[in-house]
Amino acid sequence: MAHTDQTGRRVLRREIAGTIGLLTDEHDFRAMRRYRSFTFDDHAAYLHQVEALLRSRASQGAHTSVALFDPEEYADFCSATGLDPDAAASRTRFTAELAASGPTVPYEGQPLADLLPDLVDEAVRQATWEYASTLLARLGNCATCGEDLGRAAFTRATRLLVRILETAPPGNRHLVCSVSGSPETLVSALYADEDIDGTPHIDEAETLEFTSVLALGLATHSPGGLVMRISTPGGPDRIHGWRLRGYGLEPLTAGEVFDAYCTDADSGDLISPESNVDYCAPPDLGDDHLPPGHHH
Repeated sequence: MAHTDQTGRRVLRREIAGTIGLLTDEHDFRAMRRYRSFTFDDHAAYLHQVEALLRSRASQGAHTSVALFDPEEYADFCSATGLDPDAAASRTRFTAELAASGPTVPYEGQPLADLLPDLVDEAVRQATWEYASTLLARLGNCATCGEDLGRAAFTRATRLLVRILETAPPGNRHLVCSVSGSPETLVSALYADEDIDGTPHIDEAETLEFTSVLALGLATHSPGGLVMRISTPGGPDRIHGWRLRGYGLEPLTAGEVFDAYCTDADSGDLISPESNVDYCAPPDLGDDHLPPGHHH
C-alpha cells in the first residue's frame, strides 16, 4: 500500500504546474539578500541553480513558467497582506500572485540566457499596456456627447490596425508604434507573421498593448508615428510609415520614411541606409474618413 501511495504521488507530481519567481538582475538579487531566509549569496550561482531546477522539472514532464520577481513589489505585497517578508512561505505566496496576474514565460527547454530577455520583454509589454489603459480610462467622457473617450479611441485604433494589416503587401510584418508624451515616450511592437494561407498570425497580448498605445496617441493628439517592416524570403524588406495626426494616421512619403530611418534621432547625423531594404510610401488604407457628425 505504501509503495502504491508513493507511486501515485510521483504521478500526481507530474500533473502539477509550477511557477518560479526569478530575480533577473544583480540589483534585484542584492535587494533580496537583506532577508536572512534568502540564503543565496551569488547571483550567477543562483541563476545556475534555477536553470538546473528548470531542466530537472522538464525532464520529469512537469510544466514550469517563470515570472519576474520584483523586490519592491514583493515588499509592498507583504505590507498589504501582513505577511513576514523574511519568510520563504511569503515569497511563495507572492509568486503565486505573479502566476495569476503577472507576466510569465513558459520554460520549454531553452537556455536561461534566452529566456531572460523574453521575460523582461513580457514584463515591459504588460507594464506598457497597464499604463496606457490607465491613461485612457482617465480621459473620462466627452463633454459634448457623453461617449467614453478612451473606449472610442480604442475602437478607432482597432479599425486602423485592421486596415493596415488588410492592405499590407504579403510577408511577415513587424509594426512599431511610438507616442510621445509626459513623462515618457511609449513604444509598442507587434509581430504579424503570415500563415501559409496568407492570414496574419498575431499574439493577442501584443495586439492589446499595441492598440492601447495607438489609441492613447489618437485620443490625446500626441506626436507619434507608426512604422511597418515587411519581410519576404528572397526579396528586399519594405518599410512603410505613418505619423499620428489629429484623430488618424497620415502616410509618410518614401522620402520621409528614408529620412526617418537614415537620420540619428539624437545627433541628427545621417546614417547609411540598410542594404536590401526599400523605403516605400504605405499602402492606401482606403476610405478612412470619419463619418459625419460629432468627433472628439
